[in-house]
Amino acid sequence: RRVVKLLGMVNAVPDFTDHPQVINGASDLFVSVFGDAGRHARSAVGMGSLPGNITVEVEAILEVIS
Repeated sequence: RRVVKLLGMVNAVPDFTDHPQVINGASDLFVSVFGDAGRHARSAVGMGSLPGNITVEVEAILEVIS
């Protein structure tokens, strides 16, 4: 039905400050796929490391039709 919220975690060095710009790609994708139903609340944070040394991890809360 709609995208409620995204949490984007960016694997970054301490002086990196562009976390929101990195997560814009995920936000833009959801809006591109779902249109207005893809608009959502969002948080973007930096992490000192992520599992498997991945670059970005995105968590999404979606409302679905049952």
